[in-house]
Amino acid sequence: MSGSVDLVTNAVGRRVPTVVNGREQVGFEGIGRYEPRGAKAAPPIRSCRDYPESGDKRVPDLKTALHKCGLRDGMTISTHHHLRNGDAVALMALNAAAELGAKDLMWFPSASFPCHEPVMGLMDRGIVHHIEGSMNGPLGRYCSEGKMRGMGVLRSHGGRWQAIQDGEVHIDIAVIAAPTADPFGNADGSHGPSACGSLGFALADSVYADHVIVVTDNLVPFPCIPWQVQGNNVDFVVEVDSIGDPAKIVSGTTEITRSPDRLLIAEHVARFLKEAGIMRDGFSFQAGAGGIALAFVGFLKELMKETGVKARFVRGGSTTYLVDLLKEGLTDYILDGQTFDLTAVQSIASDARHVATSPFTSYNYHGKGNFASLVDAVVLGATEVDVNFNANVNTHSDGVLLHGIGGWQNCLFSGCTILAVPSFRDRIPVLLDDVTTMTGPGELIDVVATERGIAINPRRTDLLDAVKNSDLPIRPIEEIKDEVEKLMGGPPAKARLTEEPVAVIKWVDGTVLDTVWRIGGS
Repeated sequence: MSGSVDLVTNAVGRRVPTVVNGREQVGFEGIGRYEPRGAKAAPPIRSCRDYPESGDKRVPDLKTALHKCGLRDGMTISTHHHLRNGDAVALMALNAAAELGAKDLMWFPSASFPCHEPVMGLMDRGIVHHIEGSMNGPLGRYCSEGKMRGMGVLRSHGGRWQAIQDGEVHIDIAVIAAPTADPFGNADGSHGPSACGSLGFALADSVYADHVIVVTDNLVPFPCIPWQVQGNNVDFVVEVDSIGDPAKIVSGTTEITRSPDRLLIAEHVARFLKEAGIMRDGFSFQAGAGGIALAFVGFLKELMKETGVKARFVRGGSTTYLVDLLKEGLTDYILDGQTFDLTAVQSIASDARHVATSPFTSYNYHGKGNFASLVDAVVLGATEVDVNFNANVNTHSDGVLLHGIGGWQNCLFSGCTILAVPSFRDRIPVLLDDVTTMTGPGELIDVVATERGIAINPRRTDLLDAVKNSDLPIRPIEEIKDEVEKLMGGPPAKARLTEEPVAVIKWVDGTVLDTVWRIGGS
């Protein structure tokens, strides 16, 4: 990034750019204040005349497919991340584009992972101009160091669908990794040697992109049943030896915690749901894929069994722990937005009660309602929380961009949003006066649970009343923060940041919530 950027102060006091990657922006106006206008975007009309009557859309390789899609400089290429750190298709597509001589591409992944680190080399060579998508690990640091020529744009899963649907991002070529597909382009994620479960994050790409390429390592005769991606939206099908390693769907963020302090947090959260009256017959909940959230599901399961409570549905990010609830009759359905481990992959392939959903049904704020507000409670993590209950999941106290948003923002619209976080990490306090980066406004965050106590947002007088006779350690958030700072020797050191914006955090309605600044200031 270089050159001057005009900034405005938005409704939560954050300075944000008025233009990002050549497109004018609207600063965050407050929850529910921004009113969208206009019609949905649409891809070009195509004719069956131009596609094989045999239905066989196969081409020899990705280079051929990209060439036939009219690849040229400056295009936007999208990919999805259901294979997480085991994905091989995004790099295949971008490397093929490089071999064809394309420059200044915008890569629009639903998320990136450390396996995508080689994209930094493609950016250094001018092949990829910038990334609009969650950047986990090395790519986030690359962005924070100001090495990307364009500005990063981080959106929630629902925000990504909103951006595509509203025409904010126009996808020229979508490249969809498909664990099973037929020659017509129908594709499914829950079967085949590279099965990854739901393909929900690729559905918007398949519907709205100008051209769609399906890449598979498991071609079956027409029809591919079931299909999640419809072949009628697909231009070309490419067979490869492997689309990736499904074993790497599981990562460090999808393993249960073994820390006694964090297990205590998980237990407290489960008890809070029970004692606040949220855990009742027919309720619903969603838990993230972090270690504390996974442990919480285990504690909640035992409380449900003890009291004879059954959930109507649970929302995923599905894991072994949610599948166990389904198998044991403790929930009627799993509504799955992303499949986080191989047990869940097997479940979604074989159990009709384990239902694949998409960001459109679950999270898109510019729809006629979505599932997020129908969930009674959600348990999430955060890197930082401040005394006004604002939360950060993108950067750390040093300001380095290391994490994406995922569905985190979208989940804040549940009946009760609980952040389950340790009070410090690596001797750095998690509770602050002000978060380094705002990913979620405090008015939507109801409870912060730490090993040193549970803080309830003063706005939620109903929750405070519900647990006033509980023996849970309910404490003001300021009190917990002050205690931790005394133990740790004070608040975290102020991040050393410049005045150069390198990325923005979008809110679920497409407005700009906050700015990520280049690191390295004095």
